[in-house]
Parts: sequence; structure tokens; C-alpha cells
Amino acid sequence: MAFDGITVASLRSELTKALIGGRITKIAQPEADELLLTIKNNKNQYRLLISASASLPLLYLTESNKPSPMTAPGFCMLLRKHLNGGKITNIRQPSLERILQFEIEHLNELGDLCHKLLIVELMGKHSNLIFCKEDGTILDSIKHVSSAVSSVREVLPGRAYFIPATQEKLNPLESQEEAMLAAICAKPLPLGKAIYTTLTGFSPVMAEELCHRSLLDSGSQPSALTGNQWEMLSHQLSRILEDIRQENFAPQILFRGKEPVEFSALPLTVYQDLQAQAFESISALLETYYASKNTITRIRQKSSDLRRIVQTALERSRKKYELQARQLKDTEKREKYKVYGELLHAYGYNLEEGARSLEALNYYTNETITIPLDPQLTAQENAKKYFDKYGKLKRTYEAVTELLAETGKEVEHLESVSQALDIALSEEDLVQIREELMESGYIRKRRSQDKKPRITSKPFHYLSSDGFHIYVGKNNLQNDELTFKFASGNDWWFHAKGTAGSHVILKSEGQEVPDRAFEEAGRLAAYYSKSRGNEKVEIDYVEKKHVKKPGSAKPGFVVYYTNYSLVIDSDISGLMLLT
Repeated sequence: MAFDGITVASLRSELTKALIGGRITKIAQPEADELLLTIKNNKNQYRLLISASASLPLLYLTESNKPSPMTAPGFCMLLRKHLNGGKITNIRQPSLERILQFEIEHLNELGDLCHKLLIVELMGKHSNLIFCKEDGTILDSIKHVSSAVSSVREVLPGRAYFIPATQEKLNPLESQEEAMLAAICAKPLPLGKAIYTTLTGFSPVMAEELCHRSLLDSGSQPSALTGNQWEMLSHQLSRILEDIRQENFAPQILFRGKEPVEFSALPLTVYQDLQAQAFESISALLETYYASKNTITRIRQKSSDLRRIVQTALERSRKKYELQARQLKDTEKREKYKVYGELLHAYGYNLEEGARSLEALNYYTNETITIPLDPQLTAQENAKKYFDKYGKLKRTYEAVTELLAETGKEVEHLESVSQALDIALSEEDLVQIREELMESGYIRKRRSQDKKPRITSKPFHYLSSDGFHIYVGKNNLQNDELTFKFASGNDWWFHAKGTAGSHVILKSEGQEVPDRAFEEAGRLAAYYSKSRGNEKVEIDYVEKKHVKKPGSAKPGFVVYYTNYSLVIDSDISGLMLLT
């Protein structure tokens, strides 16, 4: 989720309390589009990170420092000249836009008191940091925007700063309620889109949240709403705006497992299937959110070569499986040719020379069938021809059946590796997956003199509501180790039925396991499978002693002949992850 105006309003509230009256003691520019300001206020030191990155614009207070280049860029030097020692007197957010304006007073070379503006625009690819005089004349910006780049607004030294009115939006904090609702109603768009294209500060997520609180479908047409529905929408909109005015923010991140999905400065009720984590400050939220996002992005980048290898092999194996399945289907007529040969032996003795067909009673079905013949061949020669076809198709059937089973296992194995890549959270998790691909021949093995990497990745470890320990394998090698080395005979083994997924071990410790623990282990098996997100996932579970591994089977592949089943969702929000 990108910054919206409500998130920026929460930031303005937090920064106002922490920074107003503080003095800027250090200005650094760690990246080409990033500033790090150190501010002292009320005997406390704060670091304010500001990024105008087109892909990841952000602003928050942080305790972390970042190294700066040996030679400061020109924009950084200009800010140091004017703002070092400067005092932050005000922080404004115009019209609930994604903009913060820092008003700073400082002394010039002559000792006269001057005022400057440092304007932060957090607008996606249009994000910028702009340094202005008090009257709005631009002194410089971290990104220069000429008329060749934008026909709407130039951002260059000497130009006047203004906020481009590129969209006809209303400021919900200043507009009349009737005017806002009328503007929403007038748009021939779905309700959710009509809200966020009409009101500043509202992102698509907050528009969806407003519809959800109002018990309305965001995809419905505004013109179709009844009077009571408009009244409910008006009431919920007023509540959200009152929270913004009163600065009643409640920052939270919504997680799916360990992956952050959304964040918001106000509670989101629309994502009931996700786990919410509250934060004391919006800065702590943003730092956690983007750190988590960066970690997941980095792991996906690190695993891109493995994903490419697995995907290429999987596509090749699936095509091979489809081809073999078609070949197997073509052998279905083998029994027909066998019957033709037998019937020709039985009834062909009185066949006329040059006959093109023979009608005969099929003594297997008591039906009369017509057998096509080659008129240049005798009945016995036609029979031999059909027996030869039967023999060839039978041999093909036997060979392709075996090949099809092998290819099916290969597809199943590669799908399980793909699932392991999806749940990998660290570089250590990727080491075992790479090792498995090497052992399976998908990656060339390292030379004998190379040292084998040390495996440090461990299975997920959860604690059930009743205090039972549950372990989840992250990849096939861990699955084998969990099932056949770690688990005891009376522990319980879980796996999603008919799909790639992790082995889940519920440790019984010789105790009677309650139903709730079985359900929670089942949810983990559903969550760590390709069926994650489905409302109903069928789970097989059995005591570990009944799970066997066939000889020469691929990693993670097991068989079992007696099992229990349960159907459950993949919601694990109530489970405690220990490691």
C-alpha cells in the first residue's frame, strides 16, 4: 500500500509532537533521492529519514543511521548552508494531500532571522524534496523537473512552487458533507473508485474500508444507493474524518503469516482474514513494514535463479506428461485390435477374396461388429496384422504407463520445490533447496574441492492453544528429516491432500491430543501448501508410524494406506510462532 493522505496526516501529528521547536544539527544525503536529518529537541535526538524514491517514497522517524558519501551532493550542501542549526517552527499538510511542508527559521550570514520551506511530496513516481524561500520561490530540489518532462509544473530553481491541481478532488476536512456525497453520486464509477477519485487523502484501500464499514459493496453504482445507504455512508465518513481531526490514529500492519500485506493509520476491518499488529507510532509501523517488505523482496530476488530453474523444469515436465498422457490414450484401442484378430481367426474361413469388411458376432459382448479389412490380404493375414497392432500398442501401453508415473512424480516433486521457494523467508532457507536441486540433477553439482555449505535453516515451530508443539518443514529435505528422524511413532503427521505442501508434525509427548490441536495442525498444513487461501482444504493425518518412504523415492515423497481426514481453512492467525 502506498502512502495516502491519512497516513501522512498521522505522520504530521507524530512529527509535530516530536520535532516542533527542535533544531537541525546534521543533514546527510545517503542516497541520490534520500535525506537523513538529525534533530535535537527537548534533550532528545531524532533522526528523520525522507526518501523521494519513485518506487518507494517514505518518511519516518528512525533510530538507525546510514553511511553518507565522502563528498556531499550539491542539494545536501545547499541545505547545510541554510538549515544547519535551523529551528522547525511548523509542519503543515495542505488539503490532506501526500505532502508535508516543514517551516524552518534560521539566521543568515548577517545574523538576520530568515524562514525557509522544506517540502516533501510523497506521490509515487512524482515524489520530490523541494527547498523554497518563504514566498514559495524554489531554491533547489532533489529532482529537477523541466518543461520537457512535465507540462503541468516545472520544479527548477527560480520557479514558483505550487501544488498542481491535476484532479478535481475535494478536501474532506474542509468540504461540506452534502457536496462530497453529491460529487461521489455524480460519478459514473463503482462506489469505491468514486470515493477515492473524489476525496483527497483516500486511497483505494481506505475507500474499500469506508464501504465495508457502511455495509456497502464497493463495486455498486453510487446512483443505485438508497437513502438509508447514503445515510450510513455519511455517518461512517464522518467518523473517519473526526478521527483524523482529533488525531485518533491507531497504526497497524496486517500480516498473512510473516508477510506484511497492508498497513494503515486507522483500523482496517475489511481484511478479517489477516492478522493485525498494532504499533505505538506510525514511524515504527513504516520502518517495520518496509523492512519486512525489503526482506521478502530481497529473498525473492535471491531465489529468482532457483525459481527460473524450477519453473523451466516444471514446464518441461508438464509438457512431457501431457504428451505421454496422449500416447497412453492412443493405446486404448489395443483391445479392439485383439478382438478383431480373434474374430477373424474364428469367422474368416469363409471370407470371400477381396472383401473389404467382415460382419461377425463379438462373443465377448454378444453384439455384431464390422471389422475393416485390407482386400489384398487373406483373413489370416488380416488377423496377423491386427495382432501385430495389438502387440505394439500393448508394449507402448506398458512402457508409457511406467514413464507417465515417473513423470507424474517428477511434476509432483518440482511443485513441492516451488512451494518451498514460496515460503522461504531467509537466505538460509534457500541453501537446502539448492542442495535438493543439485541432488536431483537440476543444478550442476559443485566441484569436489568446494566446501559444502553449512545448513542452518530450521523448520517452523508453532505452539498450539493447548500447549502442544507443532513443526512445519520448509522444504523436502526438512520434510524427510521431520517425519523420519525427528518425529516419534505416536506423533501425528499432517499433509494437504492431493497438492504440494509441507509435512506437519504434531508432537503428542505420549498425551491425548485434543481436537483443537488437530484442527490447528490441520490449518498449518493447509496454510503451508499450494491450497493456501482456500476456504476449505482437505487434510490427511495419521500417526507417524503409519507413514512410509518407498525405496529410491524423491525427497519429501511418502506413502500411507490408512489415514483420517479433515476439511479446514488455512487461517493460522491465532497460532504462536516460536521460531
